[in-house]
Formats: sequence, structure tokens, C-alpha cells
Amino acid sequence: MITATVNPKASAPNFRIGDERLIKVSPSAATKVGSLLARQGRAQGVLRVAVVGGGCSGLQYKMDLQDGPANRDILVESGGIKVVVDPKSALYVTGSELDYVDALQDGGFKVKNPNAATSCSCGESFSA
Repeated sequence: MITATVNPKASAPNFRIGDERLIKVSPSAATKVGSLLARQGRAQGVLRVAVVGGGCSGLQYKMDLQDGPANRDILVESGGIKVVVDPKSALYVTGSELDYVDALQDGGFKVKNPNAATSCSCGESFSA
């Protein structure tokens, strides 16, 4: 009889631990992300920050709440919030700060990115 053993660690994602030099979360953004995670029932969840092609300047940020890191992700804990970034996006967001502004106009999440060479007038996309 042939039996197979399942390694429980084999299915766990393989990710790296980073620090706030990759991305930092402001206190207001940490509060907002924490409340969004709690509302979705993901108290142990993470915020994924990615850079994708698009927008008027060529690149734009994509943010999503997820249950945990995926393979090859870089996990950063900042302000009590866990943030994951894929290696390709890490090239663009290194040194950035994620902030949250609670306002009717120009409110929402803002990324202060020192790598952005230009950004569009709406502030939603950038080029590097």
C-alpha cells in the first residue's frame, strides 16, 4: 500500500518580512484599515498594496484587503497594520507612506511616494 503524507507547511505561503523602509502606514490610515478589516470580519487580515499599469500617468496603485500574504510577498507591519507588497510592486513603492484623509473633497487613501517622477492632476496615477 502506498501512502502519502501531507506536509502542513507545504501549503503555507512562502513570504518575506520587510520593515517600514518599504512602506509606512500613518496613524489615520492604520485606523481606517483596521476598521475596514474588522467590518469584513478579517481581524487578522492584511492590506495588499500593488502597482499596476494604467491611469493617465502610466502606473496606478491598487489596494485590497485579504486574509493573508501570498507566495513571494513582502510583509510589513506598520502602525499595527499588516501590509503585503509583491516583489515587482516593491520596486515602485519603496520609501512610500500610506495616509488617509477623511474629507469630502480629496479624501481617501493617499500614497506619498518619493519614487514618483510625475503624477497626474487627480493624484490617482504616477510615473516612475
